[in-house]
Amino acid sequence: MALSKEAVRGTPEFGFGSRSTSVGRKIKVFDRSKGLEIPGVKSEAGFILDLEKPEERAEEWSQTPESLDAYTQNPVRAYLRELGKIPLLTAQQEIELAKRIENGDSKAKKKMIESNLRLSFAIAKHYHGDGMDLLDLTQWGNLGLHKAVEKFDWRLGYKFSTYATWWIRQRITRAIADYDRTIRIPVHLNEKINKGVSAKKTLLQTLGREPSIEEIAEEAGLEIEEMEKLIKIAVKPTSLSVLIGEDEDFELGNLIENPDDNTEELAFKGLRSETLHKVLKSLPERDRKTLELRFGLNGNDPHTLEETGKHFGVTRERVRQIETKALTRIRANDSKNPDIESLRELSKDI
Repeated sequence: MALSKEAVRGTPEFGFGSRSTSVGRKIKVFDRSKGLEIPGVKSEAGFILDLEKPEERAEEWSQTPESLDAYTQNPVRAYLRELGKIPLLTAQQEIELAKRIENGDSKAKKKMIESNLRLSFAIAKHYHGDGMDLLDLTQWGNLGLHKAVEKFDWRLGYKFSTYATWWIRQRITRAIADYDRTIRIPVHLNEKINKGVSAKKTLLQTLGREPSIEEIAEEAGLEIEEMEKLIKIAVKPTSLSVLIGEDEDFELGNLIENPDDNTEELAFKGLRSETLHKVLKSLPERDRKTLELRFGLNGNDPHTLEETGKHFGVTRERVRQIETKALTRIRANDSKNPDIESLRELSKDI
């Protein structure tokens, strides 16, 4: 039974499901350090060598949809049942189809794609949980499968599944990277960032502590200056609508000066800045400076956890702890402070 055109190609809009996880979650990196973790796939140094008995693995997925109940819904089960009705190809059949595809046979191309959709689903399953719906991931993988069918050269002697896996992975990982970020990062930079993420994870395990930028750069095979730039690029933008303050009724964007403000508004903001100064002044110097750097207060530019930690000579986790402690202290000790009450009232008016 042939799949519908929509099932093979995916809907044109590629509508994403609701985000089940925080935007800030990291995507899984399948690279030199981890390889591609798919049942039946061997990997060495991050490059796929071969696929062991793809027919058996694909048949296994089509017959056991109940094993996916923990994290999927009925549409996935229905999709798997439909895939199970499509016969798999032998190596010789793949070669024959590839020859026909070279001659422009659209039916051969369609059959090659449909017969390998289970491979696309198997790969997409291992990226599920990073904020995108499983069927959306599968659709992106199917686009990679299309590209693999168009570019496959049967004369080189490779199995089609081995060749197609790379294209499927590429499409899926790019889709996740674009989905997870407000500002799209070019592919070549995203790959270097992933190297840095992988290098940091490796060093955390081997060193048992937070690695320095120099150590991460060396592990990733990058220059220190380049690594520092990548760290800044990788920082995700913070929404100006994020709520801060004791009752979270004050938007971060209200702290930014508007050059078009009139005199009355500037007077209000001047009072607010004075109030903030009084509140921060009540904190220990280290806590006060940490908040000033993190939130870009008192003439400072906003700093990341990494940058703030570098300033104080501590880890980013320690900075996070200091920041949390300082904010808790403000809420606990100054909950009735008239300055904070004034700040709360001003935030409603401005």
